[in-house]
Amino acid sequence: MTQAFRIAPSILSADFARLGEEVRAVEAAGADLIHFDVMDNHYVPNLTIGPLVCEALRPHVQIPIDVHLMVSPVDRIVGDFAKAGANLISFHPEASGHVDRTLQLIRDCGCRAGIVFNPATPLCHLDHVMDKLDLILLMSVNPGFGGQKFIAATLPKIRAVRARIDAHVAAGGQSIWLEVDGGVKVDNIAEVARAGADAFVAGSAVFGAADADGGYRGVFTRLRAALASV
Repeated sequence: MTQAFRIAPSILSADFARLGEEVRAVEAAGADLIHFDVMDNHYVPNLTIGPLVCEALRPHVQIPIDVHLMVSPVDRIVGDFAKAGANLISFHPEASGHVDRTLQLIRDCGCRAGIVFNPATPLCHLDHVMDKLDLILLMSVNPGFGGQKFIAATLPKIRAVRARIDAHVAAGGQSIWLEVDGGVKVDNIAEVARAGADAFVAGSAVFGAADADGGYRGVFTRLRAALASV
């Protein structure tokens, strides 16, 4: 199977005291995207970072910044992240009063648009917006904290979304990335890929890599080797 796989380290697990150095290091090690988790202590029970941090990191990397908005309401902050240098912006349908409008807003701001599904969120939100999507992100943990265990029930959901994307493309629609976020590690990334994912958020699996195991380059080598078996 020949397929382009993308690995997106989540800076939620990085050393916040030296974020610029961290993102430069993972880009040099082989990252395809920088995953930027935004939490508001309202939609999710945690508070993280905002557009100013995104703007500060933008000059440090050439690869795209993949912003995952776990905030409610969502529309107000989309433009701020677009101006700060985001390339992709995704959001949760529960955080938007009008999903179609939010997707169009993201694209109007010059970014690629994505929608995010929590483990128990139904896929019906995809029914009428496939033509506005560049990314579908499936959470394989409940959002709010890094370092959680992968929820195995996500696998059939990945297969269901892959079937929708393939049908959409077969009917002449645009390509859509299928990203998975939560508990993705060397020992399960191949299984996630076989289910249909082609982009993988890895937080603690990357930023927790010990120097004795080759550090960031070592973990990317192991992740790519696992994907090569798919």
